[in-house]
Amino acid sequence: MSTNLRFGWTTGACATAATTAAYTALLTGEFPDPVEIVLPKGQTPSFALAREELARDESGADRAFAAIVKDAGDDPDVTHLALVGSAVRHGAPGSGVVFEAGPGVGTVTKPGLPLAVGEPAINPVPRQMMREHVARVAAEHGGSGDVVVSISVEHGAELARKTWNPRLGILGGLSILGTTGIVVPYSCSAWIDSIRRGIDVARAQGYEHVAGCTGSTSEKVAAAVHGLPEDALLDMGDFAGAVLKYLRRHPVPRLTVAGGIGKLSKLADGHLDLHSGRSQVDLGFLASLAGDPDLAAAITGANTALGALRVCQAAGVPLGDLVAARAKAAAEDVLRGAPVAVDVIVIDRAGAVVGRA
Repeated sequence: MSTNLRFGWTTGACATAATTAAYTALLTGEFPDPVEIVLPKGQTPSFALAREELARDESGADRAFAAIVKDAGDDPDVTHLALVGSAVRHGAPGSGVVFEAGPGVGTVTKPGLPLAVGEPAINPVPRQMMREHVARVAAEHGGSGDVVVSISVEHGAELARKTWNPRLGILGGLSILGTTGIVVPYSCSAWIDSIRRGIDVARAQGYEHVAGCTGSTSEKVAAAVHGLPEDALLDMGDFAGAVLKYLRRHPVPRLTVAGGIGKLSKLADGHLDLHSGRSQVDLGFLASLAGDPDLAAAITGANTALGALRVCQAAGVPLGDLVAARAKAAAEDVLRGAPVAVDVIVIDRAGAVVGRA
């Protein structure tokens, strides 16, 4: 990976900066622009304000609003260039910082997440960052630190449909995320975190069977074969290792792994990251699975796992079942004896089941 990729800022960092600017303006009448914040590891980035407003709400209470355009750097983040805003008003004495879900921020509706049902989907680290910055502004400008903070994301409800949020029971918008405040390009940390939260929610729902699927087609197949509800389906993509390692520590009685012949042949070969840029299909390995010397040249010359499958199907060799069996064994190796029963479903591009274990 290129070292020239730009880092970006999490929604949590943007919300913290917007809250800092808004609370400063609520106390002083002036918005700091740019506004500087301190991240959990000590970095001190500055953010330009995209919007600012001092007003009174319908009850006559003073209110300040600031918003920042999120820059995710070179990461293909769904929230890149989203407008993250914070509206701050004075709270009841002794209340501390109270968070609300503004437009475009979701609300938790299922157990299993690190937030209680009914809470705005503002994760613990961003909450802590905002509390710390509210306290700093209060100390500097003579405020009480008792505030109501309403975080919003413009078009967040629409953007949330492209995320795991609906499946996790976070309804109405996006989550405010981040543990360091920094987005590392192509780290896929948000996806892996969503896999973990998906397992947490499934466990909290009492499900005894989940499916890790490489894509939408394999999800449909796993749901049809096993009758699984949507929130028991884990969109693992290329991150088979993330599913297996988390289940090793937080087991569910049964796991189905479902995916195409190409990706699952990589898992069968011991790869836990199934991305084409980080692991490759080894046709020699598939030839060894087939165990037929007369087919070896045709398999290795097939160019793709699907081509190797077609060669074996024509010869009556159940390559799909052989891949499934080895993928099952590889998954069990990662689980290290955790009480999780594994089965594997291998499909072709059309969604036809071509292998089971």
